[in-house]
Amino acid sequence: MIIRKHAYARAGLLGNPSDGYFGKTISVIVRNYRATVTLYESPMLEILLRQEDHSRFGNLAELVEDVRLNGYYGGVRLIKATIKKFADYCAGEGVLIEPKNFTVEYESNIPRQVGLAGSSAIITATLRCLMEFYGVEVAMPLKPNLILSVETEELGLSAGLQDRVIQVYEGVVYMDFGKHIVKTRGHGHYEAIGPKLLPPLFIAYRTDLSEGSEKVHNDIRARFNKGDRKVVRAMKQFASLAEEGKACLERGDFRELGRLMDANFDLRAGLYTISERNLDMVQRGRAVGANVKFSGSGGAVIGRYEDERMYKKLVRTYKKGGYHIFKPIVRDRSPHR
Repeated sequence: MIIRKHAYARAGLLGNPSDGYFGKTISVIVRNYRATVTLYESPMLEILLRQEDHSRFGNLAELVEDVRLNGYYGGVRLIKATIKKFADYCAGEGVLIEPKNFTVEYESNIPRQVGLAGSSAIITATLRCLMEFYGVEVAMPLKPNLILSVETEELGLSAGLQDRVIQVYEGVVYMDFGKHIVKTRGHGHYEAIGPKLLPPLFIAYRTDLSEGSEKVHNDIRARFNKGDRKVVRAMKQFASLAEEGKACLERGDFRELGRLMDANFDLRAGLYTISERNLDMVQRGRAVGANVKFSGSGGAVIGRYEDERMYKKLVRTYKKGGYHIFKPIVRDRSPHR
């Protein structure tokens, strides 16, 4: 039996990056791009390498470009860490799994390290394959925790739950990671929002602006843990923007939602160092009247536009700057998955 599972890209609509700081966010799934993991039984346990994992290059420049886009390990480390964490989870829960081996391979067209959650998509799809292969169930609210632990505990990366929640639940999700909620429930409060309530959205990105989120967040994490007032206050403000944004979606107030999206980026710009090229990506959209913010940690933006006339202007200005631009496909999760 061949098992094939997908996990899609995502974009943070409001509230990010407060998900890693007991905040609140709204995130949308982006079905235009996905990671696919295929798993089937085999005599030995094997992880098949993809082009991103190869070690032979035409020249030095090719190696440098590969490392910039894919890091030093490609996707194999993500799959290997997921398998290990899955085994740990089963042992810790007293779940006996059948002693059988498998071969696993992956492919992904999600642009790497531009804030569209390509790494967590590979982990999510791998976990779905392992769960079906071994017949193991993990409660929906706990799956994001398990996925996050792969990155934070196994790989030592700094990350929050937002990406993992939206990739598990799909559609549009409002998330509350309040300390009391997480402590008492063991997970956040996750509330689905109908995709039909969304305004017209676009996403733009450039792969040469890629930078791992762990690099972006390291200083802020240390300051937050020390109780830095500016950082703590900002995270509360990010959370408030998500809460207000949820109310805007429910009453169909797209203009106020757009104002909140702009405020989300402006607040971020006052806290993080934003490169000129990342700033250009935001300013291009705003120059034609759109509301624009980062979809993640930089490299890609999500924006709200008024109508097709404005979208055509956005296409022209972004393509002129060498950016890719598209309309995100946002749909709820299939009940059969």
